[in-house]
Amino acid sequence: MADKLIIVESPAKANTIKKFLGGSTKVVASMGHVRDLPKSKLGIDVEHNFEPEYINIRGKGDLIKSLKKDAKSAKKVFLATDPDREGEAIAWHLSKILDVDSSRITRVTFNEITKTAVQKAIKEPRDIDINLVDAQQARRVLDRIVGYKISPILWKKVRRGLSAGRVQSVAVKLIVDREEEIEKFIPEEYWNIYVKLLDEKSKKTFEAKFFGKEGKKQDINNKEQVDEILAKIQNAKYIVEDVKKGERKRTPAPPFTTSTMQQEASRKLGFTLKKTMSIAQGLYEGVKIPDRGTVGLITYMRTDSTRISEEARSAAKTYIVGTYGENYYENRYYKTSKEAQDAHEGIRPTYADLEPEKIKDDLSKDQYKLYKLIYNRFMASQMSAAIYDTMSVTIEANKYTFKASGQNLKFKGFMTLYVEGTDEKEKDNEEENNMIPELEQKQEVKKQSIDTKQSFTEPPARYTEASLVKTLEEKGIGRPSTYSPTITTILERRYIEKEQKQLIPTELGKIVNKLLVENFSDIINVEFTANIESQFDNIAEGKENWREMIRTFYTPFEENVEKVEKELEHVDIVEEVSDIPCEKCGRMMVYKYGKYGKFLACPGYPECKNTKPIIETIDVPCPKCGGVVQVRKAKNKRKYYICENNPKSCDYISWSKPTIEKKG
Repeated sequence: MADKLIIVESPAKANTIKKFLGGSTKVVASMGHVRDLPKSKLGIDVEHNFEPEYINIRGKGDLIKSLKKDAKSAKKVFLATDPDREGEAIAWHLSKILDVDSSRITRVTFNEITKTAVQKAIKEPRDIDINLVDAQQARRVLDRIVGYKISPILWKKVRRGLSAGRVQSVAVKLIVDREEEIEKFIPEEYWNIYVKLLDEKSKKTFEAKFFGKEGKKQDINNKEQVDEILAKIQNAKYIVEDVKKGERKRTPAPPFTTSTMQQEASRKLGFTLKKTMSIAQGLYEGVKIPDRGTVGLITYMRTDSTRISEEARSAAKTYIVGTYGENYYENRYYKTSKEAQDAHEGIRPTYADLEPEKIKDDLSKDQYKLYKLIYNRFMASQMSAAIYDTMSVTIEANKYTFKASGQNLKFKGFMTLYVEGTDEKEKDNEEENNMIPELEQKQEVKKQSIDTKQSFTEPPARYTEASLVKTLEEKGIGRPSTYSPTITTILERRYIEKEQKQLIPTELGKIVNKLLVENFSDIINVEFTANIESQFDNIAEGKENWREMIRTFYTPFEENVEKVEKELEHVDIVEEVSDIPCEKCGRMMVYKYGKYGKFLACPGYPECKNTKPIIETIDVPCPKCGGVVQVRKAKNKRKYYICENNPKSCDYISWSKPTIEKKG
């Protein structure tokens, strides 16, 4: 008989913490949730105070029997599920099904799976926090009501298989709204004038950009204005009117939260949100390291806090001072946003001595990439600022003003280790040196050449997974744990599609969004969704009753659902027509979506059941036979190039896109 039984969610987590505890302790996994609402019906008794009708999850019968048996034979049961609302709810569900006296069941949490953290948690057990459980129940019940009440309307009025969700529908709305902005955008012309100037003392040239007239900013909107300015400055003297020298500091980014980790892994590693979270989960739960056994390499990866423990701060100092020197270390504290739950730390490595390069061979390629990102970001967050010498000059030419600026990186600081990525199309190269010559006031500089550039204003960029997550977080929509499943769901439902990282609404997505916004505007909007998150937070803090919150929402919502069901007409989806005729019946084929993506189908179904895959080709002929080169995807989704005649008469196949030149 085990003295202690510890229940966690996953076998990997169980294996990692087993080694920290004595032989009389048994560690088992619940494999996630053991109870949930039924899939076949609403599962909420709206007549009786919104009581959820929880059932044991299908397929978990034997596991539940085993957990009950282990619990009955243990003196004490420790529920050590994840340290968040979801983990608290799993612990509560376990406590309800184990058939053990409540005095023998207790709750423990740890933010990192290390010997110190686990042993400390076992010594400091607590009761299950029913407020956290209620916050999770409120989310689950509200989302179930919204999904199970609105989705059937979509089935009846649009087509079967569609779904609506409180957060997913708002995410689709953001993407559709952005697409409409892009479509309505009217580009405006503007010009820039650049003059290349020579400092005769140093013999160095530099570039100055047109600013305005007599020190006042002036926009150039057409070629006529350009020609007028050029005529006035062509033979003018270029005099330095003002020189400003200074110093600029660039400070590091804070340790990762879930959302910033997802954004940065998308930008720098090209990972999807789903992939990032899956790899992070593995790093948190434990990886086998020689001489150490199974080790949890990072702290809990679902967090919106940037706070770090004093122990971690001390370990970072030791590493930074030892590796780079005293002047590279700075003890930094970061403010956590007021919306953050701040239940635990930001994401950081659990062991400062396990540098990424040291354990590279023990990790998969992707684990190494993400671990290195987390490790370097955390260490950089405790390092000194980068310091630049800066200079900006104002130059006058016949009353027209030009400006030039430059900087020189004097001390690299945290940038030795890590520089945060950006979503902008043109990344700023602040880390680069572009110092201009040492100039003096009233000095003349010689014109070398003048260059003009016509440009047009650009529409706002489409969302990427990274920028959508950033927007959802800024607007208070969802929580760290919801971003990945939300985006995965709307991609799977074909409401949006991804092209070269950009998220684009499909015709189906636009139709469903229009229907939901027109009929459920109180729910499918940013303000409502953000306000609901605040109410969940209030419930978690014991300030609000979850059943009262659901009741307030439900009555007007149900009335609206009944009204829409009666009044809404059927919505026809117009299929996107291709320019490819069906070879069997001659109709123009249409684009459809299936399990494996987009394909062509005959609109004459069921009389004509012809379908065909969409084959992407490139303009460059096959380097071997001159045939058409097709673009295909391997199982890992990497593109490759293959001749249309392969394997019949040509064996050309390559990972690299062929060039125009023919190779014998």
